[in-house]
Amino acid sequence: MLSSSSSKPPTQQLLQSADLISQGAEAAIYKAYLRQFSTSGHGIGHGAALEALEPVLLKYRFRKHYRHLSLDTSLTRQRIAGEARALMRCMRSGVIVPGIRMVDVNEGVLGIEWIDGKSVRQILPGGAELEDISELGEVDEIHENGAADSIADYGVSRGRTVRMLIGSYSTSVDALMDMIGVEIAKMHLADIIHGDLTTSNMMLRKQTSDLVLIDFGLAYHSTLVEDKAVDLYVLERAFASTHPDSEPLFAGVLSAYEKRMCKHWLPIKKRLDDVRLRGRKRSMVG
Repeated sequence: MLSSSSSKPPTQQLLQSADLISQGAEAAIYKAYLRQFSTSGHGIGHGAALEALEPVLLKYRFRKHYRHLSLDTSLTRQRIAGEARALMRCMRSGVIVPGIRMVDVNEGVLGIEWIDGKSVRQILPGGAELEDISELGEVDEIHENGAADSIADYGVSRGRTVRMLIGSYSTSVDALMDMIGVEIAKMHLADIIHGDLTTSNMMLRKQTSDLVLIDFGLAYHSTLVEDKAVDLYVLERAFASTHPDSEPLFAGVLSAYEKRMCKHWLPIKKRLDDVRLRGRKRSMVG
């Protein structure tokens, strides 16, 4: 007779065996392990199957009981599929994002590569004490219509080589800002809008020091200059609210972004100035 756990769908069984990392209003984040099988010409028998466990991050969009079942099911399917499509489009365009390991729209689960590293928010001064593993809530957009020590505690200044908290690599703050600008530019050239650009949604990979853009839950496809300008403005606000004296940092991001965008930069710059003005007016009127 089958046990109750074995009668559940494989994705639900995987969630049961996973470790809950964090939970927000829209989704829960788990760390799980997927079995990988490979063949080898060495060891016990030629072509023997070898099993390895790969860590993955599971994003589970659980049922929202305040929504009608059919509406909730439809929205969950759309958002899981939309996030997977955004990641795939980014990967095809050379943007460094987590690889997709599984998609189950029926169960509301997206499985992606586990990134071994630290978020940029934890690494830069002022952000570590406020860092959450995941920020899954909605972000305000302006359209026309676990604490760790910061690098400042290690005597690091902007432009100098810094030894990151995760140990096995080093980079400079200037180089880090360049990497952020380049990855955002590659994403925008692919006409993907992230929708929640913050330093929490960028990670430095431990092994290679690559900058990885994460959490595409609010991402969408758009060719509009307005949407790309708002994406940058959201990041600028995140820098200002999280990292003290961040103007030179964000200026470094924009400088690298401008170089990568080439002829596409000028209209985005003009629209970014407009978005900033609207943001200031909105702040003054409350």
